[in-house]
Amino acid sequence: MLSMYPACFYKEKEGNYSVIFPVINQATCGDTLDEAMKMAVDCLAGYLYNAKLENLEVPKAPSMESINVDEEYDEYESAFVNMVTVDVDEYAKKHFEKSVKKTLTIPSWLNDLAIENGVNFSQALQSALKNQLHIN
Repeated sequence: MLSMYPACFYKEKEGNYSVIFPVINQATCGDTLDEAMKMAVDCLAGYLYNAKLENLEVPKAPSMESINVDEEYDEYESAFVNMVTVDVDEYAKKHFEKSVKKTLTIPSWLNDLAIENGVNFSQALQSALKNQLHIN
């Protein structure tokens, strides 16, 4: 599902860009406008993904016309409001839920016992890490 939120893009006097999402109180930046847009997509996706994981209520996206760039920040060369869009589920699959291979060492007796009991090592490690980090 496509999510859309307006963001204020500020060209700084030094030439880089700051991006502020007023309603959700999130910000990011980039050295170029292209990089700032990519970072804005990542910022929005990360915010919405984490809100979903933590069952947090997300503010409704306002219209672009209701955003005043001068209310958020005033030290810029130029500014504009743009709608940032992202399919959070698709973005998460590529960036947040991507599996990473880990090599580890366990005692031989524990390995043998786990194999005998049909333990899925990847799932067991993920469960243990979530438990250790207090993640539901």
